[in-house]
Parts: sequence; structure tokens; C-alpha cells
Amino acid sequence: MSSPPHLRAVRYGLQSDYVVYHELIMTSKEFMQCVTSVEAEWLAELGPMFYSIKESLHSIEEGKAKAAERRKQMEQELAEAEEALEAERERQAAPSSSRRAIATPGHNQTPVRTPRRMGF
Repeated sequence: MSSPPHLRAVRYGLQSDYVVYHELIMTSKEFMQCVTSVEAEWLAELGPMFYSIKESLHSIEEGKAKAAERRKQMEQELAEAEEALEAERERQAAPSSSRRAIATPGHNQTPVRTPRRMGF
């Protein structure tokens, strides 16, 4: 609610972000009387269930800049990881002359036809 302080109030003409008032006088306009200026930190400290402190515009802009910088860094890391993965896939897909086959006994040999295997 936005109401100016009453004309007889001590703080009339002074600007304050947060005030606490005792009376609200209803005439053709609303006026606050018995006004006290308070700090935002006081409200957040004494009434955390009702008030919280939001970041200022300056800190919001800093947060956005940090987030954009982090996003760029993550995109660069992703591109490097994709390049490394692609290089690994190409290396594995390319036939290697230095690659040797593992010799296992009985592998890739035609089976010996014995009478026992033939069912005799």
C-alpha cells in the first residue's frame, strides 16, 4: 500500500524505502501518522516468515553476467568433450596395422571330423 505520511508528521518530505506506522488517517486521501523509518534488514531479521531481502539490481546483473560466463565455459567444455569423443570413435573405427589378433587355441580352425563327432 502506498500512502504518504501525514502533513504534521516529522518525516514529511523525507524519502524512506520502508516505514512502520501506527495510524492510518482516512480523509479524501490516506495518510500515515506516527511513522518510523526502518531498514530492510531489520524486517528480514525480525520477521523472516513475512519478509525476505531480494537482490539489488546491481547484484542481479552480476549474477546474470556470472551465469552467462559459466554457460559459455560449459559450452566450451562440451565442445571439447565432443571433439575428443569423435576423435576416439574415428581412432577405433580406423583399421590399425599395429593391432594384433589374440591367438586362442582352436579358434578359427575347421573342426576335426572324428567318428565320435560324426555319430559313429
